[in-house]
Amino acid sequence: MPFIHTPPSWQLPEKLITPELAFMNRRRFMKALIGAGAGAATVGLTACQPPEAVDPELEKTLGQPLSGIERNPNFLNAGRDLTKQTYASRYNNFYEYGGTKTIWPIAQNLPTDPWTVEVSGLVKNPQTYDLDDLTQRFPLEERIYRFRCVEAWAMVVPWIGFPMKRLMEAVEPTSQAKFVRFTSFYDAEVCPGPAWGFALNLPWPYVEGLTVEEMANDLAFFAVGIYGRTLPKQHGAPIRMVVPWKYGFKGAKSIVKIEFVAEQPATYWNTISPNEYAFEANVEPEVPHPRWSQSKERLLGEGTNPYAWETQPTVIYNGYGEYVASLYT
Repeated sequence: MPFIHTPPSWQLPEKLITPELAFMNRRRFMKALIGAGAGAATVGLTACQPPEAVDPELEKTLGQPLSGIERNPNFLNAGRDLTKQTYASRYNNFYEYGGTKTIWPIAQNLPTDPWTVEVSGLVKNPQTYDLDDLTQRFPLEERIYRFRCVEAWAMVVPWIGFPMKRLMEAVEPTSQAKFVRFTSFYDAEVCPGPAWGFALNLPWPYVEGLTVEEMANDLAFFAVGIYGRTLPKQHGAPIRMVVPWKYGFKGAKSIVKIEFVAEQPATYWNTISPNEYAFEANVEPEVPHPRWSQSKERLLGEGTNPYAWETQPTVIYNGYGEYVASLYT
């Protein structure tokens, strides 16, 4: 039975928008599918995104190559060109290491080995996962997702990881669990924080949260890699949240604890400024940030002036409404 892909509402005809790399990936996928006579949900390929030449200093910060990762055919094409790794790995928010976008050198101070993630709270089977578990306990796949920052810039990146619902199946939340709290690594000895943060008494560690239903959604993802490698530290090594229908600040990095709880957890940005950073934080073009419009977004790319980047209209739920709109009716 052939694989039938129903394009999302934001996706234009392939001849108009598909970048060459994504087009060739799709052609290879269909050829393999027909040759095998298969109708499987995923197709195994021996390599992820082909390596991109980057400068030597950035190369030192990138993760270890991954191979044999399955590409999920539902997420081969985000409707936009893939963002170059050179840009995506040099332009990051990671407030534990500073308030600018150029934190990638200092983020290398993040200690990632050994590492454990504790899963606890209202679950039947509490677990503690180590580094090997994060890449071996759950089958890994690659998904190309749109990424939208609340600051109105955007990119498209190939995450490697596993659906959050796989972890939920392992720990079995009880019926009392209504929310999930995700806590990031924090150590004042290696995390200087933003320069403007000293007077604000910032609520470290960084905490984010979802409803149980959001975590169980097909889109919700734990990333342990990107661009065919394990996660670099500036991207939140060794494991981070990826919820592409929400603004990027909802994606907690360098997670050390996951707790299933009955009440909505207090989260980092919502605690600092609740009128600007809602707990839900879905991408909604008609709902402006108090200090800027969300109707358009700047695509991360060439040039040193971010305000000179190409702009595109923002799409409700970042283009993933078919997956998540039913959560909010």
